[in-house]
Amino acid sequence: MSRLTSRTRADTRPAPAGFDRRLIAPMVLGSVLNPINSSMIAVALVPIGIAFGAPPAETVWLVTALYLATAVGQPVIGRLVDMYGPRRLYLVGTGLVGLAGLAGTLAPSLGVLIAARVLLGFGTSAAYPAAMRLTRSEAERTGHDSPAGVLTALAVSGQTVAVIGPTLGGLLIGAGGWHLVFAVNVPLSAACLVLGAKWLPRTAAAARPQRMDLTGMALFAVLLVSLMLFLMGPRPDRWYLPALTVVAAAAFAVRELRVPDPFVDLRVLGGNVPLVVTYVRQLLAYTTSYAFLYGYTQWLAQGRGLGASTVGLALLPLSAAALVTATVTGRREAVRGKLVAGSVLQIAGCAALLLVGAGSPLWLLLAVGALLGVPQGLLGLAAQTALYRQADPERIGSAAGLLRTFMYLGALGASAATAAFYPHRADTGGLHGLALFMLVGSALLLAITLPDRSLARPTPETPETPKTPETPAIPETSQDPQSSQPPQARRKA
Repeated sequence: MSRLTSRTRADTRPAPAGFDRRLIAPMVLGSVLNPINSSMIAVALVPIGIAFGAPPAETVWLVTALYLATAVGQPVIGRLVDMYGPRRLYLVGTGLVGLAGLAGTLAPSLGVLIAARVLLGFGTSAAYPAAMRLTRSEAERTGHDSPAGVLTALAVSGQTVAVIGPTLGGLLIGAGGWHLVFAVNVPLSAACLVLGAKWLPRTAAAARPQRMDLTGMALFAVLLVSLMLFLMGPRPDRWYLPALTVVAAAAFAVRELRVPDPFVDLRVLGGNVPLVVTYVRQLLAYTTSYAFLYGYTQWLAQGRGLGASTVGLALLPLSAAALVTATVTGRREAVRGKLVAGSVLQIAGCAALLLVGAGSPLWLLLAVGALLGVPQGLLGLAAQTALYRQADPERIGSAAGLLRTFMYLGALGASAATAAFYPHRADTGGLHGLALFMLVGSALLLAITLPDRSLARPTPETPETPKTPETPAIPETSQDPQSSQPPQARRKA
């Protein structure tokens, strides 16, 4: 009774019967920090290069640094969210975003600016795993596991911000120079800190302190960075990078199978085949999505000869179709239906690309973009919902971080494929070769989705995977004093 009383005093706000909608604002605002910084920088590279006298080969590290830091940081910080609760990591992460924005605004050199982007990548890695953890905790507290609306809000907000990011970046640069692209993170960070401190629930200490697997995290970082560096510039003289990846992967696997509190519990993950397949789907879906975005954009400018403003307008149907699809279909989970429909539409869109040429009318170019925008709205939301259902509830943060990591691996794979098919310029032959590459990936996506029966039947609240006794649950104590009890005990109560 004394424990329940002390917890009630720690958080006196009334407990809503359903999902606490006051959590949505900090969850959504924090989750858009990464896509807005990923997209705004696209229009700032040239002004930054002029300001520091740096060629494109150097300014591109402003993009690469964020990708690397985020791909490593998402699962690492996600694991910390699982261990210490979402509130602490959310506040620390969004605080780092403000510091990174300030450092970038005052950066005296390109090197400092790149370091600010690395810090920004780690800072923006906390909000999405924290949001997924909060969604799971609210479902356990209320006993109503219906997060479709919340997951849709996260997906749609991220897509919306990614679409308007370049436009917003251009407006900021026009108003006060490229420094404002970094400075905008300061008020965004402040808003996240205020909303997070006010509404995010406190989390009780774990029943048994867990050790941080620093060695496992370091090996994972080496594995991922070496792989991503090779994918960004695959050349025979960089053979040491894939070799380092293999060595780090082997050492990581041995380490994680031996320690009691692993960073990534390979024993549980290995038994959770549906979750592993979800990661593979994420990789395939986003490889195709980014290959189209990178390759089609370059071809419109060089192969079709459109101006920069016309290229931007030609991509609007892609973004609009993705947003409308995610908004309309978001209220219904229908994971298998979305994955099958998205895969089929991706195949159709890739086939349509084979019909495009230098003399194609503008309406056909717009139609192809709209066609491939629909699966973007379906596949990303379906993967997010599938992960929510399939992941171990006590490791939902790190699982969500890994989902984002596979998305970034897809982006880098798409970038490498685009460079391979456009060795000199983005011509129509290269576009058709890239379309065949995308077609194969989309066919593989459909092939691993159709026989997956786990997507058709109702998924239990916790995955049917063996649980290790070494990973205790961290009770959430946001509003309900009974939230520290297991879900079964709360339902009985």
